[in-house]
Amino acid sequence: MTDTTDRMPPIPREQMTEAQRAAADELIAGPRKGVKGPFVPLLRSPELMARLQKVGEYLRFGSALPQRLSEFATLLVARHWTQQFEWAVHVPLAIAAGTLPATIDALRAGIRPATMSDDEALLHDFVNELVDRRGVSDALYRDAVGRLGEHGVLDLIGLVGYFTTISMVLNVARTPAGAVEGVAPLPT
Repeated sequence: MTDTTDRMPPIPREQMTEAQRAAADELIAGPRKGVKGPFVPLLRSPELMARLQKVGEYLRFGSALPQRLSEFATLLVARHWTQQFEWAVHVPLAIAAGTLPATIDALRAGIRPATMSDDEALLHDFVNELVDRRGVSDALYRDAVGRLGEHGVLDLIGLVGYFTTISMVLNVARTPAGAVEGVAPLPT
């Protein structure tokens, strides 16, 4: 059996360094309103946490991608890394943004969803080709630029990279996902 002990649990405020307190306060003052999920282990490197959270803030709340596509791409990365925390957090956000539950169920099962919109199918192909082949074909690149523009393609690549980093942090730290009503965990 795999050990699931949280390797990097929350740091009590009174045990934080000055830099950790400053990074935590900045996170709490922003749209996330707290130190949770990946930011719990990342707090061990407050400068990295502060910089990464700014990238994540842009990608989640200000990128060129519509929220529906951003959330869908996040689920693709979470599925690729079998990242339970990100999956649990982003499934409800993806549904609220318009992704069909049947599409999410297929992603969870590791199969290509038959219920994807054209834009979701493009992202599915782009993200999977990027992570599997470490690049994308000319035809897929042209399709992506045609639909998303160069700005959107760069933001999509940034989102994949950001959530890959976050997934690696969470998986190594063994940060628990916590149960989210109506969200089935990813099969391992």
